[in-house]
Amino acid sequence: MRHDPEWLRRLLNLYPPYLGAGVRVRYIAPDFRRVTVEMPLRWYNRNYVGTHFGGSLYSMVDLFYMLMLIHILGPEYVVWDQAAEIVFRRPGRGPVRAVFTLTDAQIEAIRRETASGRPYRPRFTVQITDPAGNVVAEVVKVLYVRRREVTDQSCGTY
Repeated sequence: MRHDPEWLRRLLNLYPPYLGAGVRVRYIAPDFRRVTVEMPLRWYNRNYVGTHFGGSLYSMVDLFYMLMLIHILGPEYVVWDQAAEIVFRRPGRGPVRAVFTLTDAQIEAIRRETASGRPYRPRFTVQITDPAGNVVAEVVKVLYVRRREVTDQSCGTY
């Protein structure tokens, strides 16, 4: 897995579902603790009433907390998306943005909670906002995180 945030940003901007929805990854921090994603309102991501299609709003925030933790925690951890909830607060009538951040405290809590080998299911909330800062939608993501089991090289089992 390549750990260059700029390379990953460019790759994600070529990802077909993001191209189709108009999603643009604008920034990935060198330490993967902050990501900024934007999406303009275009004819191909509007719904029947002319506002952002809810599926496009959700897709713009779907993978980022998982992706950030995969890079921060490294190969010693299993990280999966497990559940999500989206609440639409107001119609998206123009460009929208989501900013993902992970703090030292959140990362330390994950390491502490998974130290025994048991899975941990942290919850993260991200807001999708318009240019005025109004919340268009709020998404709660639940991830599944656990330390990988140590491989016994002598017998090939976990």
